[in-house]
Amino acid sequence: MSFDEIVDISPYSLNASEKEKLLTKRLIGLTEHHYERCLPYRRMLNAINYNKNKVNSYEDLPFLPVSLFKELELRSVPDDEVIKTMMSSGTTGQAVSKIYLDRRTSANQQKTMVKIVSDFTGSARMPMIIIDCPSVVKNRAMFSARGAGIRGFSIFGSKKIYALDDEMKLDVDVLCAFLERHKRERILLFGFTFMIWQHFYKELIRLKQEGMTFDLSNGILIHGGGWKKLLAEAVSHDEFHKRLKDVCGLQQIYDYYGMVEQTGCIYMECECGHLHASIFSDVITRRAIDFKPCEVGEKGIIQVVSTIPESYPGHSLLTEDEGIIEGIDDCSCGRKGKYFKIIGRLKDAEIRGCSDTYAERFR
Repeated sequence: MSFDEIVDISPYSLNASEKEKLLTKRLIGLTEHHYERCLPYRRMLNAINYNKNKVNSYEDLPFLPVSLFKELELRSVPDDEVIKTMMSSGTTGQAVSKIYLDRRTSANQQKTMVKIVSDFTGSARMPMIIIDCPSVVKNRAMFSARGAGIRGFSIFGSKKIYALDDEMKLDVDVLCAFLERHKRERILLFGFTFMIWQHFYKELIRLKQEGMTFDLSNGILIHGGGWKKLLAEAVSHDEFHKRLKDVCGLQQIYDYYGMVEQTGCIYMECECGHLHASIFSDVITRRAIDFKPCEVGEKGIIQVVSTIPESYPGHSLLTEDEGIIEGIDDCSCGRKGKYFKIIGRLKDAEIRGCSDTYAERFR
């Protein structure tokens, strides 16, 4: 099954059995594709005696630990077909993942993002406030996860500004002029969770105390990158929402879960507070003792699968996060598929995520 056969399907329209058939067919095909084109991947599958004839479901397919992309060069295309290399977030001294993209995989990442995010924001592009600094996206050949996130979501913006300067200070004059120019329009805001809190929310609080307020009641905020630092400061999901609403009127706030190793396949938080898997991807939780799939409601290690990666074998990965699948096909928001929550990082796992790795400098 090709990606083009999947991309025209509504992202949350298939029930569990329909989605399993689609994913199994596509992911078996991707496994064969990478087996033929990526020598390190082929050696790993040979070492475990992989046999596609024994695969009844995509849950039976082999998965790679996400950390392998820090250790090995894993790509399934010749070097001259790589148009960009994306790198994961990491604190100083950490090794980072390198993800190699060709034109087709890069284009399919963008198509997927458009389908998923549009289901939450609508199809129209909006004036956009990026709660970050412009220097992050300067190097177009080597994208950090942070830069890739900004560029990925930028396709939903018509007119765009960066709310922060390169010293990570709120650019009040630019923000005021932008809001005045677009005061009767819906505005999209994007940023990483800790940066929003540290450099945007806290500055809005300070300015409010001085008599300056901002009205973002028509805004839609999408944020991600991890909660580790904020939870350590006793800022919960609900508190984050409440404080932003109080200071600037923001009411539509969506978290998302994603990683540079599977860019494009993000898991958006719905109006009911659940992270959702679209038809382009899925989550499986596995028991640490034997790696068998968990039941609904049982905590386990998160595995993510994606229909997108053709230039590198990143279609089935075991993460270093723990989570719980909360239900399938029955979320009150009406979207079909699995919905889940993230518990946190596995014990002793390296810090990942644009928000959490950036927050480390504030320790």
